[in-house]
Amino acid sequence: MPDLSLRATLSATFATVQQHFAQTIVPLWQGPGWNADLALPFEALDAQHQPLPPQRYRAMACARQLFLFSSRIDEPGAAERAAALFRSLQRHFHDAEHGGWFYSIDPSGQPLDRRKDLYTHAFIVFACAHYWAKVREPLVESTLNAALSVVAERFSTGDGLYEASLDEDWSPLGSGPLQNPLMHLAEAFLATLQVREDEPVKQALLALTNAMQAGFIEPTHGVMLEKPRGAVDNWFEPGHQFEWFYLLASSPLLNGSPLHRSLERAFGYAELHGVRDGAVLAMLDAQGQARDATQRIWAKAEYIRALTLRPNSETTVLEQLEALQANFLHAGGWYECRDASGAVSRHDMPSTTPYHLATCYIGLQDALGDL
Repeated sequence: MPDLSLRATLSATFATVQQHFAQTIVPLWQGPGWNADLALPFEALDAQHQPLPPQRYRAMACARQLFLFSSRIDEPGAAERAAALFRSLQRHFHDAEHGGWFYSIDPSGQPLDRRKDLYTHAFIVFACAHYWAKVREPLVESTLNAALSVVAERFSTGDGLYEASLDEDWSPLGSGPLQNPLMHLAEAFLATLQVREDEPVKQALLALTNAMQAGFIEPTHGVMLEKPRGAVDNWFEPGHQFEWFYLLASSPLLNGSPLHRSLERAFGYAELHGVRDGAVLAMLDAQGQARDATQRIWAKAEYIRALTLRPNSETTVLEQLEALQANFLHAGGWYECRDASGAVSRHDMPSTTPYHLATCYIGLQDALGDL
């Protein structure tokens, strides 16, 4: 029988955190975080809500904010902001000559880093899938299709994996596949499959997860490595273990797959070595020794989201949600990082972080509905 008192406390705490997100964090990116001249979010705000002097604007940051406002599209101003972000993605970052999207532009709006990276393109797929689900505009779906085609035709290595980075004209840079962009590509494929039947995307997702199992899983503990198995100076990140676990466990297609079973097995190991006093550590070696004990808000958010899919986890979810509230959220926004001793080590608020909080809260909302 569920503990109704625990459930009530969890629901009340979650409501408070959601209110903080809606009334404090999201408005930062509708007001001081918005560069109206370029119709783009500034990369980061300082603790006084002033934009940090812009050095660049990234397509990935634009796409993450497109997801953020798509997810809240019925709220005042969100539909207009999402539409502006979608237009800016095309206007500022699309490469009309070679196809695909540039990594970044400079403060005047000119292409800065012209390389094509998988991480950026994965987020464009992800954001366009979510946005198209809400607006069903043909131009949005055509952009989604174009991004999927670029990924398949340009980044694919032919074995289920994808190059992490290519030059402006798609010539190779020798990057090879890397875990983090591949994870976000899996997330983007899942987002696409949630909004439409798409057999090529389904097959690409299955091939990707099979290739990750074969090439990135450390066999002793099942953890997902950041570089292909056997690479020099490899490591794993607990936050990414939890992020992968949620993607796999929440998908009817991938739940029970070999990769899901590996991440299921790795969960306890990642918790044992990578969660200390409620904080999720940044980097560990394969033997579980901390290489970087920085505590980042995104990793905490991913841990909470993953816990919602673990059995008998309500007490732990509540504890971690309270720790998020106490250690990372504040009246003016959030703390991005704390160092190994727990001291705040970054006071800026990047425009990319609300994506992690939004996906965490969506996962919590889904879990509370199922309890």
